[in-house]
Amino acid sequence: MALKKCAVPFAGTAEQEKALYAVIDEYKSVQGALMPVLQGAQEIYGYLPIEVQTVIAEEMGVPLEKVYGIVTFYSQFALNPKGKYKVAVCMGTACYVRGAGDILKKLKDSLGIDPGGITPDGKFSLEDCRCIGACGLAPVIMINEDVYGKLTGDEIDGILAKY
Repeated sequence: MALKKCAVPFAGTAEQEKALYAVIDEYKSVQGALMPVLQGAQEIYGYLPIEVQTVIAEEMGVPLEKVYGIVTFYSQFALNPKGKYKVAVCMGTACYVRGAGDILKKLKDSLGIDPGGITPDGKFSLEDCRCIGACGLAPVIMINEDVYGKLTGDEIDGILAKY
C-alpha cells in the first residue's frame, strides 16, 4: 500500500528536531516506551509525518512498520497537519440520519479535500467525527470552536467564506 502524499509538505524546524531528539533520549533506554515518544513527537509537531516516524523508528530501534501501525491504530495520532481552521463534521446518529453525509460531501467538494486532508494553502483541514454533542441542532459542523447546526448544505460556502 502506497502512502498518500500530504498536500502540505513537511517543514519541521531545527528547534522541533532538537525537542524530538530530547524526547527520544529521555525514553530510549526504557522498555516499551514507544507510545510516550510518539505522544511527545505529536505535541512537538502537531502530527506525525512519515519523516518523524522514520526518525523515531531508527532511534528507538524498532521497525518503521511497528511505528506506523501504532500511529494508524490510535485515533489520538494524526498523519496529516491540521489547518488553521479545523472543520469537523458530526457523523453521530442524530446528525447522520438528518443528512450529515450530504454536508460532508458538500464540504469535500467545496474544499477539494477528503476527511483527514488539508487544503494546499494550509487554511482548512477536514475531519469527520463521531459526536459533537449538539444532537438537537443536527446536522452539525464545527470550525475550530464555532458550531453551526441545522444545516442543509446550501449554507456551507457562505460559512467557509467567513474564514
